[in-house]
Amino acid sequence: MISLLKRLTVVSIFLMFAAPVSADLATHIYLCTQDEDVTDDQVETIAAEWLEAARKVEGGKDLELYVNFPIAAKAGEVDFAMMLIAPNFEDWGKFMDNYPGSAAEDIDDKYEDDVDCVDGALWESMKVE
Repeated sequence: MISLLKRLTVVSIFLMFAAPVSADLATHIYLCTQDEDVTDDQVETIAAEWLEAARKVEGGKDLELYVNFPIAAKAGEVDFAMMLIAPNFEDWGKFMDNYPGSAAEDIDDKYEDDVDCVDGALWESMKVE
């Protein structure tokens, strides 16, 4: 499902050492497509299965995942966006270090023909009050 995670593992390792530990959230936003036979409800089910496994990976216990379907927007070739949020960059780095070979990666591989997150970026999110 999130095969892009595999490509970003190395980047995340560097970020773990380069980014200061702070209260700011590590937010990865993925731009995704789904097979024409896959419904939005199925996407949510796949995402929930993946998140359950991801929370068992070291660094992933506090991950949050949001699936965002466009309602009134020009989204181009994107069917939906996913926001994967870690409470800090240290946890994000631990998660990425431990992702290869995990049950979450297995789920990613299991659904690669149904859902593909081909593009994404890691953001630093700061809550404004």
